[in-house]
Amino acid sequence: MRRILLFFIALLLAACGEQHVPPVHEAKELVVLTRGGPTTYVAPPGNAAENGAAGDSSGFEHDLVRLFAESLGLRARFVLAGSDAEVIRRLRDGEGHLAAAWLTPVDDPALLASAPYFVSSNVLVTHEATLPIEAIDQLAGRRVHVLGGSQQASALREVRSRVPTLQTVEEWKQGELDLLEGVAAQRYDAALVDQAVFDIAGNYYPELQGTLEIGRSLPVAWLFPANGDPTLLDRANAFMERIREDGTLVRLKDRYFGHIRRLKNLDVVRFIERMRTLLPQYRAMFHEAQTRTGIDWRLLAALAYQESQWNPLATSPTGVRGMMMLTEDTADRLGVSNRLDARQSILAGARYLADLRDGLPAGVPEPDRTWLALAAYNLGMGHLNGGRAIAGSLKANPDSWFEMKRVLPLLARPQYYARLKSGKARGGEAVILVENIRIFADILRRHEAPYRGLEGGEAGGGGR
Repeated sequence: MRRILLFFIALLLAACGEQHVPPVHEAKELVVLTRGGPTTYVAPPGNAAENGAAGDSSGFEHDLVRLFAESLGLRARFVLAGSDAEVIRRLRDGEGHLAAAWLTPVDDPALLASAPYFVSSNVLVTHEATLPIEAIDQLAGRRVHVLGGSQQASALREVRSRVPTLQTVEEWKQGELDLLEGVAAQRYDAALVDQAVFDIAGNYYPELQGTLEIGRSLPVAWLFPANGDPTLLDRANAFMERIREDGTLVRLKDRYFGHIRRLKNLDVVRFIERMRTLLPQYRAMFHEAQTRTGIDWRLLAALAYQESQWNPLATSPTGVRGMMMLTEDTADRLGVSNRLDARQSILAGARYLADLRDGLPAGVPEPDRTWLALAAYNLGMGHLNGGRAIAGSLKANPDSWFEMKRVLPLLARPQYYARLKSGKARGGEAVILVENIRIFADILRRHEAPYRGLEGGEAGGGGR
């Protein structure tokens, strides 16, 4: 009986003990602790918090980790925590091989940091209608909202030693963008967030202002348990060095951050105002276009805004007309009888974009595939293919939007377009168009719900 009792006690202790992940050389997957956020991990709508295996998830940290896992011959499994503090605690408890959650190195012998891959800082954000806070002493008596358990919460605790009347409100059930939405709506006086998050949010909420950096700029790195696999940190550092040298890191940064802050605040304000006043008249038409083409309706709406500012009667001096600014030849080919009819124009423009996207070589990945198709929407596929040919002669990757952003403006130079059948083109304008559409689509994704259609499934295409 005593032996049986000891056996059950051992089982109970094992059940209550720490759950360590196996060493990487024995594992079938790389277990990564992270948290949701615009710089880290963006789950598909409806995805469970602990389910990090969904193929439609995205984010800068997410993509960076997946590339690292692939270099190890492993699959990445993301485990989402509720805060920075929880990420670090669970990493100490051995629940992940590494933490990738936009973290800075910590002064803790139990944790090791990789080589940094980003540098950021904490910025205090207020509404433009309030007087800017430009010095620490001006925080006296102020109330500042931060994410619970975040690095920003720790930074404010240090500030309180100097400004004891500063009030800090830690929010545990909101994300960084939710905090900034609260400031934009003037529900909160101020919020402290990461600079990169503020840069992203500036397109969603143009009434925000960031006037005070709190603390110094800090490196962003992955964290590893000191008692974990001793080779994993070395392999991570070698990976970082390789992607820095071959340009992968700068391309990934461009994918997530390269298009932000391109528009003036007035342009964003005008877009958001028309999103509230004009877009409701055409939302159902964009939904129908998504159903027919599989392209996210918000991307199609962003394209339409860039083309006509959602004016179905728009006409340019070159003869393109309507909501989606179709040429007469394109409209005829797509069976459009009246280019000034909003529904006909939206459906035809969506089909045209889908045809352009499908016409690219099979090896072009997303989201580059969609961005290149948007460039072709402006230039025509002949000019885009001319640009792709130039890219090949310059040893640039014609399947990469990052590379093609530098190549397409060359279509306006005689030394390049003279050798192309397609001739001269305003490639620089196409680049601006695509980058603007990316911003408009981001704003729409923040403010407008996905359309699930009759079957409840969200369409793909044009994702971040």
